[in-house]
Amino acid sequence: MTILTTKRLRLEPITDAHFEGLFAMNSDPAVMRYITGKADTREDTQAMIERVKARWLEYGFSWWSFFERESNQLIGAGCIQYLGRDPANPLEIGWRLRQDKWRQGFASEAAEVMAAFAFDHLHADQLWAVCHPENAASAHVMQKLGMQFRGVQRWYDQDTATYTMSSDDWKARSVAKASAR
Repeated sequence: MTILTTKRLRLEPITDAHFEGLFAMNSDPAVMRYITGKADTREDTQAMIERVKARWLEYGFSWWSFFERESNQLIGAGCIQYLGRDPANPLEIGWRLRQDKWRQGFASEAAEVMAAFAFDHLHADQLWAVCHPENAASAHVMQKLGMQFRGVQRWYDQDTATYTMSSDDWKARSVAKASAR
């Protein structure tokens, strides 16, 4: 299982040891507002951990817990998974953060390294992201990553704003970023 790192974050595949930090985040109604519309119970969080562990074993990718390197605290979670949890679909990127870590660039930082994993290690042809149409903060992270809005579609039993990026878009973006340095 792959651990990813950024300047400020360490992304570890979700394990049982992350339960308390994940439950603290997932039980916050503001964090879950646009995801499920309700706070998770302890049982919901444990079931999520079990699903994620099984996907890591089956696919070699799934959800990571985000640890702030400075404090070593779990501050978020994110994924590369099959859109709609169906291997017939393209890969999807997603994230969530504790409220006290919003608007500090952590989601963008994590999204960058997870997208690199999807394109460079999993050789994804494209990457999708979905969010509630009113979730402007998440849509901003998608746009900052270089994803393009594709419209509103039904995923996860709700209407979602969909964004995509191709591997060619990713390569062109990476070249442009390297030449700007």
